[in-house]
Amino acid sequence: MNSLRSEWLFSLYLDIGFDRLQKIGTAPIGWRGIYPVDGGHFEGPRLGGKVLPNGSDWVTRRADGATLLDVRLGLMTTDGAVIAMSYTGLFSIVDSAAERYGRGEPVAYGESYVRTTPRFETADPRYDWLNRIVAVANGGPRGSSPTYEVFAIL
Repeated sequence: MNSLRSEWLFSLYLDIGFDRLQKIGTAPIGWRGIYPVDGGHFEGPRLGGKVLPNGSDWVTRRADGATLLDVRLGLMTTDGAVIAMSYTGLFSIVDSAAERYGRGEPVAYGESYVRTTPRFETADPRYDWLNRIVAVANGGPRGSSPTYEVFAIL
């Protein structure tokens, strides 16, 4: 057991309201802020649909420049199921790409590191299997918004 098998679930594309950041400021563990998630979409072989509005990304920028992510989203599948998705993770970006990212310009996958651990909850029996999986995601900036590839660990 020295490796993990995974199954690709979906690609997730988020629309972040960067212009509506709620600044908390520098707290004991780092700079804190809350970014609204206005929507987006997801698509994959077993499920797809839209990201519901009113999600949020609570970020903490540490002294070493890395950013801790704490995100809560609502997903609605194309067949009407509602799924709660939450994840925590880590985002860091090389200095030479940080300014471009801040201006909404493209950043290459290798210029950033984004890894998260999604969790799902739903009452819809068609997607009950999501309640019982461990998932991981890798991602990166897409323009000024993040995109993720989400995988179930088998």
